[in-house]
Amino acid sequence: MKRKTAKEILTASFQELAAVKNIDKITIQEIADNCGYSPATFYRHFKDKYDLIAWEHTRAVAEIVDQTSADDYLWKQTLYDGARLYNENRNYLKNLLQHTSGHDSFMRYMTEINSSALEKYILSVKGDQKLTHEEMMCVKMYCLGLVGLACDWIMGKINTTTEEIAKVYEQGTFHV
Repeated sequence: MKRKTAKEILTASFQELAAVKNIDKITIQEIADNCGYSPATFYRHFKDKYDLIAWEHTRAVAEIVDQTSADDYLWKQTLYDGARLYNENRNYLKNLLQHTSGHDSFMRYMTEINSSALEKYILSVKGDQKLTHEEMMCVKMYCLGLVGLACDWIMGKINTTTEEIAKVYEQGTFHV
């Protein structure tokens, strides 16, 4: 039996609160109280709630991207699983997008996390140690577009299925 870590418990507490409250109104004290921890315990693991959000998103995306090393797991499946993750967490993500702003915005985190994941994937396929400057610019451009499209979809500005959004993600990716 795998026990949950303090980070996982704090994240679950935050997500439980985010289901009923605007994220910008949730305090560290509330997150800690909700799971029986102290604010000091929270700060041992995260610098703020945006750090918690980024950690959870990174973890969720990494679980999907890490599967790309399996021979039978295609990049297309990675994109579909990412779209499915966003769809399953649509209300939570919508709250993040509507009620976070500034330097620590969720969109910035999503772009950086997705850029890192895509860079890791390309390097694994190419067998290189580092992407060229031009390749990195292409990765950033693709991820900015992917995140913008995903955010519009999450917010209901684009009405389409998980399968259709994943197909669009795939059509816009690199063919390495």
